[in-house]
Amino acid sequence: MLVYVDDILVTGNQEEAVSSFIAALSACFVIRDLAPLPTSVQGSSDSCASPDPIEYRQLVGSLQYLTLTRPDLSFAVNKFCQHMHDPQPKHMVMAKRILRYVKSTLDLGLLINPSSDFTIQAFNDADWAGSTSDRRSTGGYVVFLGPNLISWQSKKQRTVARSSTESEYKALANCVAEVSWLRSLLSELHVSVPSSPILWCDNLGATFLSSNPFISTQDQLGDILTKPLSHVRFHFFRDKLRLFSRMLSACEGSIR
Repeated sequence: MLVYVDDILVTGNQEEAVSSFIAALSACFVIRDLAPLPTSVQGSSDSCASPDPIEYRQLVGSLQYLTLTRPDLSFAVNKFCQHMHDPQPKHMVMAKRILRYVKSTLDLGLLINPSSDFTIQAFNDADWAGSTSDRRSTGGYVVFLGPNLISWQSKKQRTVARSSTESEYKALANCVAEVSWLRSLLSELHVSVPSSPILWCDNLGATFLSSNPFISTQDQLGDILTKPLSHVRFHFFRDKLRLFSRMLSACEGSIR
């Protein structure tokens, strides 16, 4: 265990022992167990360039392909794609942290089940002025067709929002465009959508503007695409996105 002021790094060769130790700490103190991306990371640029920017670009460019099947990586990869032009040492360190997370979750995959439910539901969120370098917000959404996740996005907004309601409404507009395109695609495939799509938003101002259902921030699946989360919240949302171990899915299939 390494301790520096209020930062603690716990590691070991027995995962259960490490988890038990962290649980014991959390019982006595208020702690944050960080996921693949620290909740304090901002990625602002400075004058110190990366020793090997080509390596950084190749690494992050390769990670972009993983986001096609791993929505849990979308926010982190989007964050580091913003520094392709001038990567710094800290960005390379954090990008390699993503690699370590990927290595530890190689068995995760997006679970798609056959379903007769063609209801479209979308969870939409925005992190107002989350970037300290240009004060722009990051918007994100996840779209479900019945129980299956079929579309997601994490992207910095093009303009600066002057309020959280404005940033949320912009993100909502992008989500509506995606949902409209999906409905059009399903129509071309002769798939009938039984009801109007439902868009879930956790900002009351944006909700009043758009008259769509309000959802608690604790249940907002779009959070995983807009901001760093604690270990517990990250894994909670990751499971809600239907990312499961292939080994577990195979076992369930054999039981059935």
